[in-house]
Amino acid sequence: MAYKDEQLHEEKVFKDPVHRYVHVRDRVIWDLIGTREFQRLRRIKQLGTSFLTFHGAEHSRLNHSLGVYEIVRRILVNFADRPNWNHEERLLCLCAALLHDLGHGPFSHSFEKVFKLDHEEFTKAIILGDTEVNKVLKKVSKDFPQKVADVINKTYEDKLVVSLISSQIDADRMDYLQRDAYFTGVSYGHFDMERILRVMRPYEDQVVVKESGMHAVEDYIMSRYQMYWQVYFHPVTRSAEVILTKILHRAKALYEEGYSFQMEPTHFISLFEEKVSLKDYIQLDEAVVLYYFQMWADEKDPILKDLAYRFVNRRLFKYVEFNPNLQMKEWMELHQLFIDIGLDPDYYLVVDSSSDLPYDFYRPGEEEERLPIHLFMPNKELRELSRQSEIVEAISGKKRTDHKLYYPRDVILQLPDDSQEKKRILALLHHSE
Repeated sequence: MAYKDEQLHEEKVFKDPVHRYVHVRDRVIWDLIGTREFQRLRRIKQLGTSFLTFHGAEHSRLNHSLGVYEIVRRILVNFADRPNWNHEERLLCLCAALLHDLGHGPFSHSFEKVFKLDHEEFTKAIILGDTEVNKVLKKVSKDFPQKVADVINKTYEDKLVVSLISSQIDADRMDYLQRDAYFTGVSYGHFDMERILRVMRPYEDQVVVKESGMHAVEDYIMSRYQMYWQVYFHPVTRSAEVILTKILHRAKALYEEGYSFQMEPTHFISLFEEKVSLKDYIQLDEAVVLYYFQMWADEKDPILKDLAYRFVNRRLFKYVEFNPNLQMKEWMELHQLFIDIGLDPDYYLVVDSSSDLPYDFYRPGEEEERLPIHLFMPNKELRELSRQSEIVEAISGKKRTDHKLYYPRDVILQLPDDSQEKKRILALLHHSE
């Protein structure tokens, strides 16, 4: 029997708090789960710094990856006898679902911004490079690693396969919304996934939804909207991200200045020099980063020492609302006042912005064109979701943006009560509130 068709003697089952069980019968999937690169995802949190806001948010990228695999597995069981579905693509879909987040680094997005990294590029590099994952995929066929990389990269020729992993209603989103809601303890991310899976249909180059399932999809869209503003963009989580980002910026700046660290930042040197090899990257995880932060909390440099201490011990910055279009004059005055009291505004006065577009339809020529969700009507025609749903139409194409100004309120409050700088800073910040 060919390796790609090989089944385990007995089905392996993972207990899962979201899907109850994750089922594995394919030898290929079982072998991929056991690789070093996949197991590394246990040491990368799914929600980055959200654990400092929601104490239950300790789940990992590995949890999520198994969940996405399980959703795709269930979808393909439903697709098995349907027209428009090529059963030969089954294993490819399962592997792409399992491996889609393989390249995420510690505290993913903050790390990427500071060190100019791209987790999607590292996902591709792990799949195609000299790795245990690549060796498993090559046993399926010589070109199989490239096919898996193409699906994740959204360049695979069969767009129907791509849409299962990456679209506005895909297995990735369906898992992370429910999983993140479960581990943060909020109710926003819940929707009737079983209903959605039952009404999903393969149709030419995309997955569509039977018109009778429209209300379940509305619920899914709204749960995504709520999760972004109540969990993913939570201002306390963003405060932790601001401090994390500034720690990395400070450590990099010190390294470039020739600063003598008390402990050589060995794991960071390739990042500081922007020469990160695949081997360097795979060795990075959040345990490594947090170890350095613990060490840096005792550094001689007062800024690095303070920021690292704040992150490790959850002494986060406070925040006020901020409108960059109306309040730049106040910000410039605050900038100078922070310098006057000995606080470097580059590290201690930070504007953070978040924006989200909960649903949009295809707009040719625009940046980030979005393939819409299509309903399969009783007359066998397709209809774009927002044309049928008043609820979805109400939020379609509407981008919401939020700006916050972060600062160390504890330091300001420690200034002498008769300090003119203290009075003025608090007046300006109070005005923002």
